Amino acid sequence: MADYYEVLGVDRSASDDDIKKAYRKMSRKYHPDLAGPEFEEQYKEVNNAYEVLSDPEKRRMYDAGVDPNNPNAGGFSGGGFGMGDMGDIFGQFFGGAFGGGGQGPIPRTQPGRDALASASVDLKTVVFGGTAHVKINTFGLCQECGGSGAVGGAQPATCPDCHGQGYMQKVVRTMLGQMMTSAPCERCEGHGTIIPNPCPSCMGHGRVRTTRTVGVTIPAGISDNSRLRLANQGEVGEGGGAAGDLYIDVRIKADKQYTRNGDDLHCWIQVPMTWAVLGHDLQIETFDGTQNVTIPAGCQPEDTVTLKGLGVTRLRSNGERGDLVAHVAVRIPTKLSDEERDLIERFEASHDADATHVAQSSRPAAGAKKGFFSKLKDALS
Repeated sequence: MADYYEVLGVDRSASDDDIKKAYRKMSRKYHPDLAGPEFEEQYKEVNNAYEVLSDPEKRRMYDAGVDPNNPNAGGFSGGGFGMGDMGDIFGQFFGGAFGGGGQGPIPRTQPGRDALASASVDLKTVVFGGTAHVKINTFGLCQECGGSGAVGGAQPATCPDCHGQGYMQKVVRTMLGQMMTSAPCERCEGHGTIIPNPCPSCMGHGRVRTTRTVGVTIPAGISDNSRLRLANQGEVGEGGGAAGDLYIDVRIKADKQYTRNGDDLHCWIQVPMTWAVLGHDLQIETFDGTQNVTIPAGCQPEDTVTLKGLGVTRLRSNGERGDLVAHVAVRIPTKLSDEERDLIERFEASHDADATHVAQSSRPAAGAKKGFFSKLKDALS
């Protein structure tokens, strides 16, 4: 007999709330849509365990050594038992002669499963926060019957075969002779009730497959591959049961102008060599609109210009933002006129005539950062 307490990861003294919390945690862990189809069996075990331990009567039977999910198996637990346990066990096999009672009907209303979807958002939405719209296909409440499963929303009727017990007693032959045992009622499938006129839309299930669009709030500063939870937006359960949760995996689309590094934004701007030498004021497009950028005189390739507070909003902050870092890419001319070449050659003769080798080191030399363009500026001024 399976150890349902071990399946849910709780002690035998666990309260109803503890069992419910453990069930929700384990069902999310092994849900095939979240964990993968290979966890289907573990997910069934979790649901079987919860079905027994969440029902006081079934839990009492299970603690006595009888698995309500497998009444024909019977058996005793390894922990020993007293006369009270004997009454529970014999009550299962002899129809209550010892005060045990039956399994009880299976509720028609069952909790729904969690659902998983993904949302693709642009970088601007991440910077400021926003809303994404996700289309999901899952079970929703049947509007025609309101979840009851019956035409006009009528309530189910008591099963005439089992009289609402959900199980039927029958005689079985054993090595000890004939014994009375119980099994789910075939007519009502263990529910104890029947639906004389099933709803034609949901065929008595209280839910239908629907496609709907869900608005998802994207918090500013969210990271790529983050998972958001929307409570009660998942699959509606059988019989119109409470919906599970909806989990959204957020994917951030690549931006054509900016890349993200933590809370900072980075871009690369190409400027002519003369702008880098002499300095220049220009404008760039940002998520906050057009911004002025000053390229300082003597700017070197891969120098950066930082615009404070124009980066990504920091997650769970009071609107604080990172920076926007513009990397300068200097365009070196590949074709020169005779006059331009003459100017460059005069600069070389003036400043680089005595150059005999290339300085090499593991890091930039002090003062070398602006040397070339500073000298070129002087030569052309």
